[in-house]
Amino acid sequence: MNRIRGLLGVLVAGMCAATAIPGPAHARSPAAFTAVTVDVGDAYGRPVQKSGAYDAGNATVNGNAYGTGGMSMGVRLAGGTTIAVWATPPVGQSFAAGRTYPTAGTGDATRAGLDMSSNSTGCNGAQSWGALTVREVSHDEATSAVVSFAAAYEFHCAANSGAVTGELRWNSALGYPAVVSSPAPVDFGRVAIEGPVPSAAATLVVQGTEDIRFDAARISGADASSFEISGNNCSGRTYRPTESCRVTVRPLARRSGGHTANLEVADSSAYGRRVVPLTFTGYDTGIGMFYPLAPQRLLDTRDGRGAIGPAQAVELPVAGRGGVPADGAGSVVLNVTVTGPTAGGFLTLYPSPEATPTASSINFPAGWLGSNNVTVKVGTDGKIMIYNRSGSTHVVVDVVGFYAASEAVQTSLGWGGHYLPVEPNRLIDTRPDSLPAGSRIDSFVDLGPVSPRIKGLVLNVTAVQPAKAGFLAVSAPGLPPTFSTVNYQAGKVVPNLAYVKTGRCTTCTPPYPVPTYSIYTSEVTNLVVDIVGVIDDGSLSDGMRFTPLSPTRIADSRTGLGTGGALGTGEVRRIVAPPQVRTPATEVLATNVTAVTPTTGTVLTVWPADAGLPRPGVSNLNPAAGQVVSNAVLGGIGPQAAFNVHNHAGSVDVVVDVVGRFHVFSGTASTTTGASTRTGAGQPLTVRGTGVPR
Repeated sequence: MNRIRGLLGVLVAGMCAATAIPGPAHARSPAAFTAVTVDVGDAYGRPVQKSGAYDAGNATVNGNAYGTGGMSMGVRLAGGTTIAVWATPPVGQSFAAGRTYPTAGTGDATRAGLDMSSNSTGCNGAQSWGALTVREVSHDEATSAVVSFAAAYEFHCAANSGAVTGELRWNSALGYPAVVSSPAPVDFGRVAIEGPVPSAAATLVVQGTEDIRFDAARISGADASSFEISGNNCSGRTYRPTESCRVTVRPLARRSGGHTANLEVADSSAYGRRVVPLTFTGYDTGIGMFYPLAPQRLLDTRDGRGAIGPAQAVELPVAGRGGVPADGAGSVVLNVTVTGPTAGGFLTLYPSPEATPTASSINFPAGWLGSNNVTVKVGTDGKIMIYNRSGSTHVVVDVVGFYAASEAVQTSLGWGGHYLPVEPNRLIDTRPDSLPAGSRIDSFVDLGPVSPRIKGLVLNVTAVQPAKAGFLAVSAPGLPPTFSTVNYQAGKVVPNLAYVKTGRCTTCTPPYPVPTYSIYTSEVTNLVVDIVGVIDDGSLSDGMRFTPLSPTRIADSRTGLGTGGALGTGEVRRIVAPPQVRTPATEVLATNVTAVTPTTGTVLTVWPADAGLPRPGVSNLNPAAGQVVSNAVLGGIGPQAAFNVHNHAGSVDVVVDVVGRFHVFSGTASTTTGASTRTGAGQPLTVRGTGVPR
C-alpha cells in the first residue's frame, strides 16, 4: 500500500506532461484510448467513493510503465479527487492478452498484483483480492516495458467486501464499456412498518465507447426479501453511450432496524452485472395497537339531555375524552347500554360525518334494558354518531379502550398492545349457586410464561337468570362499579363481550405474574365467563393489529345476503367474508352478530371455517324465544375467508355486520414474510389455569 501511494504522487506530478489524450471517449475513433472506469457497486466506498468513467473529456488521466512489466494509471478530477490503479504480472512473467489473472494486493508467482487507492487512501492494510482480465497488451521490444494496455478488473478490499469493477485503457485501440448508476446506494431512509411504501429508481447511464445490453434484474443479499422491483425498462434492451434506463425498487418494511440488499442487473460488461446497494431503516408506528382504558362514561341521556327519538342521529365527541387522545385514535371500543326504549328497534353507531349505514350495533325490544360492546371508527371530526331507528330510548356509553391510527399516539402514550386469540375456555360458571347482590368475584388467568406480558383480556360475560334487573361491571380489581359491562333484566340470559384492562398478581399460584380481573354484580345472578382473547404489551409473536371499517352488513339470512334462510336445529352455516371487508392478511373480523326471533331459546357459536377446528364449547349469543339480540364477536376466518355459525335449537335468522379487521403485525410475525403460522386463527394461546388471587 505504501508503494501505491508513492506511485500516485508520481502519476499526479507527471500528468501535465502526459502523452496527448484524444477527445471525448464517447466518440468512436481508431486513435488510442486512455481511460479508467470505476463502478463501486456494493463495495460501499472502499477504496473509491464514487463510480465514474474518466477520460480526457472529464478528467486528467495518465499512465506509467515499469521495467517489471507492470503499469499504473492515475486520475485527477476537477475538484482535486485522485484515483490510482496499479497492476503487475505474476513474478517472473509478462502480461499476456486473453488471460484472466487472479490478483492480490501484492503479486506473487501465481497471482498478478492489483491495488487501488483514492486520495492516497487504500484498503488500510486489508488483504485485497480480485481478478484482472487482459484484453490487449504490447511491450517495448528493447525494454519489455508495457506500451499499451487494456484490461477489465475486479477488486475486493477484504475477504468479505464487495467488488469495485471497471476497465483500464492506456494507449489502447480497444473501446471500453462503462455504466454509472445513480444514486448509489439507493437509501430510502426511515420507512414505517406496514406504512406507505416509497419507491425510488436506480438510473443506469451508459458511458464509455461501447453499447451495453441489460438482462435480468434481481434483488440479492441477506435482506433480499425486504425489497422488491416494481419497475424496469432496462432488462432485455441494448443502450448506446449517453443513453440511460431505470429500475424502480421499493422497500418492504416488515421488521424494525436496518435492512440492506443489492439490486443486480445482468449486463454485457466483463463483470457481467451492475450492483446497486439498497438500504432503509424500518420503524414501528404503533398504528393498529390497542390501548385498554379503565371504563369511563362518555354519555348518559338520563342526565337531563333527554332520550334519543325515532330516526334521530346524535353526535358524540370521543376524541380527547375518557382517556382517548385528542388526536390519533382510529376507533374506540365502547359499552353501549339501552334503557327504557318505547318501541323495538336498534341503534347504529358510525363515524361522523358519514351517512347512516345499513347496519346495527345493538338491537332491542320495547322496555328492554341491555348493553353491547361496540367498536366504532372515529370520524374525521373526532366524533361518532348514534342513530336510533324506532321509538325513543335512553342511551349510556362507557369507553373501555381505543385503537391507534397515528404514530403520534405511540409518541405520547408509549406502546399499546396486540390482540391475540385464546382457545375458547370457560373461566367461571357459578351455576347452580347464584352470586349475592352487591358481591364481587376477583380472579386471575394463567396463560403460561407469556402471562406477565398480558395487559388486557377479551371476555364473553353472561348473566344467567338474574333475580332482578341490574348490571355487571368487569374491570381490574379495586375499581368502584361506576360503569356497566352487562345490563340485565330479571330471568333473562344476557351476554356481552368485554375488553378488560387487567391488574397484576405477583403472589398467585404460578411462579410468574398473572393478569387479574374483577366482576361486580348489582343483583343476585348466575355468571358465566368465557375467555376469547388477550391484549399483550406488543411483544408476543403473531400479535394482531386492527383496521377500523365503517359498519358493513355482510350477511342477513332474512334477505339472502351472504347466506339464505333461517338456521335450523343443530345446523352449521358457513359464511364467506366478502372482499370489501378483508384483505389476504385478514385473520379475524370484528363483527356484530344479531339473532333474530328464534323459535325457542338457543345458543349461537361462531368459529373459523375450513381450518379443521372443532366447534368451541362456549357461546357467543344466548337468545330467548322471539328475542332480537346482538353481541360483539371477534370471529376468526379460515383459509378460505369463511366462518361457521352453529345454532343449537329451534330456528333462527342471523345478521352479521363488520366494523373492522385484524391481521398479524409483520413486525412480530413468526415468519420473516410477515405471514402468520396459524391456519386461520388455529394456533391460539391456551389457558393453563385460573383462580382467586391471594
